Amino acid sequence: MEMDLSDVDPRVGVPVGGGEPREPVAATDVRRWVMAMDYANRLHYDEDFARASRFGRLVAPQSFAAAMDYVHGIRPSLVGHIPGSHMIFGGEEWWFDGPRIFPGDSIEHERIFQGYKMAETKFAGPTMFSYGDTFHRNQRGETVARARSTSVRYLAEEARKRGFYGATSPAPRWTPEALAEAARTRLDWIRSNRDGRTPRLDQVQPGDRLPRRAIGPHSIESFTTEYRAFVFNAWGAFRLVAPEGVEDPWINQNAGWVGDFAYDWEAAELDPREGDGLYVGPSRGHTDVSHAEQIGMPRAYGYGASMGAWTTDYLAYWAGPDGYVRHVNSQFRAPAFEKDVTYLDGEVIGKSPESDFGVPVVEIRVVMTNQDGAELSRGTAEVELPA
Repeated sequence: MEMDLSDVDPRVGVPVGGGEPREPVAATDVRRWVMAMDYANRLHYDEDFARASRFGRLVAPQSFAAAMDYVHGIRPSLVGHIPGSHMIFGGEEWWFDGPRIFPGDSIEHERIFQGYKMAETKFAGPTMFSYGDTFHRNQRGETVARARSTSVRYLAEEARKRGFYGATSPAPRWTPEALAEAARTRLDWIRSNRDGRTPRLDQVQPGDRLPRRAIGPHSIESFTTEYRAFVFNAWGAFRLVAPEGVEDPWINQNAGWVGDFAYDWEAAELDPREGDGLYVGPSRGHTDVSHAEQIGMPRAYGYGASMGAWTTDYLAYWAGPDGYVRHVNSQFRAPAFEKDVTYLDGEVIGKSPESDFGVPVVEIRVVMTNQDGAELSRGTAEVELPA
């Protein structure tokens, strides 16, 4: 088995096009995002609470930069036509450099495909790990965030034959008691910093553990809610752009999707659902079990971009309004499947009064698991706290 990389190699190091939002950020966009991410931080949806905060108004969470990006932010790492392929997220790395995002801000993007490496995986045999960078900038030209996304590109038919996740990730059978315990964990986390307190650097020590967060059980309804919170999939919300001076720029070409997973842009001129992605297109496997099975997934499954947002939100909630997530690097090991509950656990593993960011930070390790203890994601972060 080999992957045809003839359309990938010439594009390494080349700027990438994609979609840009037509309108500025709306308060409802922010509220819809935190609702979809199950992030009950009042700074981002409660106008009265936000006005009484140091921000003086509703503010977007740091994870919201992903909501304003095109196709979940994966565009600069999903470049080139590979016949018979599909993809899942392999990880995200975020640097937050500047101002917060507020309703009324406009967000633009600069994207570049950086490269790839090949590996053999139990999941699908020959597998590509490709990566690219996105710079998120506001209307003043300020960089609010930089993201490096990693795509895991594989031959869908081979993944289907191997059935790796079907064998290793069986659907859970929940008891009422276990569901009640997951619900208690979820509410305990919401209560843990509902009033918005920020710990000071001297109050935090290596070995300290963050409160556990629970999300789920995941469902087709919750996956659909997540997808619809990304602004790009609202009809007419984005326009397609190309970087200047690039011959044959990668914008919205077919990445080689297997079967009927490709968009139909010509049909979408009449019926916009044909370019929707969830009804028709590469995201349909997230909520349609028959399509999930075609690409090696045993049932409906969640989005890598949501996993990245869950991690950033988890850290930001603990840090409070006077804290700031400076950097997060997460490697994804497995998707969050329908009927699973996802747990996030964090531990302080270091702190520095004088960091490379020029501010005091604590270093935190975050591990994401499901109800069986299977690891979905692992990463580290630097979070700014007041000295």
